[in-house]
Amino acid sequence: MSCGTEWTEQSIQLIIDGLKHKPGAMLPILHALQDEIGYIPNKAVSQIAESLRQTRAEVHGVISFYHHFRSSPPGNHRIEICRAEACQAMGGRQLEQHAKNRLGIDYHQTTADRSFSLEPVYCLGNCATTPSIRIDDDIYGRVSLDKFDALLNEHQKQMKDAG
Repeated sequence: MSCGTEWTEQSIQLIIDGLKHKPGAMLPILHALQDEIGYIPNKAVSQIAESLRQTRAEVHGVISFYHHFRSSPPGNHRIEICRAEACQAMGGRQLEQHAKNRLGIDYHQTTADRSFSLEPVYCLGNCATTPSIRIDDDIYGRVSLDKFDALLNEHQKQMKDAG
């Protein structure tokens, strides 16, 4: 995903035109746009609707129904917290609340400095080492509140050093 890619009406239309003839084209179009841009720009909704001969409300309904789709730019790092039963049983709820408080955001939101987005996920396949989180492509197990803070501090330091 090339989050933050500049987009134009023409670049969006190229993606739409390449997929609009597929059966059930809306989902492939939304996935392609999000993969390319990192989110579904609000201005793209009318283009999608017009191209697929649907209403803006129908397109918006699909975007808002699926939690995978974003309607605003994501943060530089994506933090996912597992909400499956095994993680919940081993302190996942406390970890969720701690992460929300520490970041100052709720699920499906991005920090004001656009450093982090927080997302729920319903299984990371790491049940033997619960509770688990994923930061970008890395999965971490046995995440205590202190370990979460250390991971967050490490990512913040890396961003500072890189910028």
